Amino acid sequence: MNLNQVTIKSSDVNRSVKFYKNLGLRLIVDSSPRYVRFECPEGDSTFSISHSDAITQSSTVLYFEVSDLDKRYKTLKESGIEFNTQPEDKDWLWREAELSDPDGHPLKLFTADEN
Repeated sequence: MNLNQVTIKSSDVNRSVKFYKNLGLRLIVDSSPRYVRFECPEGDSTFSISHSDAITQSSTVLYFEVSDLDKRYKTLKESGIEFNTQPEDKDWLWREAELSDPDGHPLKLFTADEN
């Protein structure tokens, strides 16, 4: 079994496209303003966004691994993306920073290195 994709809902798909492209995802299907699909620069999984007028707060957290969290954090902050936390070392030996997408979906960027 292989995880093909994860889909989230957005009240404004075009706004979300700008956000996720800024994070570094590549747009591969564009049926906006109803649906879009991205691929990550590395790996096989994809990520899609579908329009919905009713967005509820999610308890699901989306994790995106990056090779140099501090550098990516600085670049994204300079581009206008707001973070909830700065990069910090965690007890489970990851370094991560928290943020939310435009619809409030929680995300974490992290570097795990060999962990």
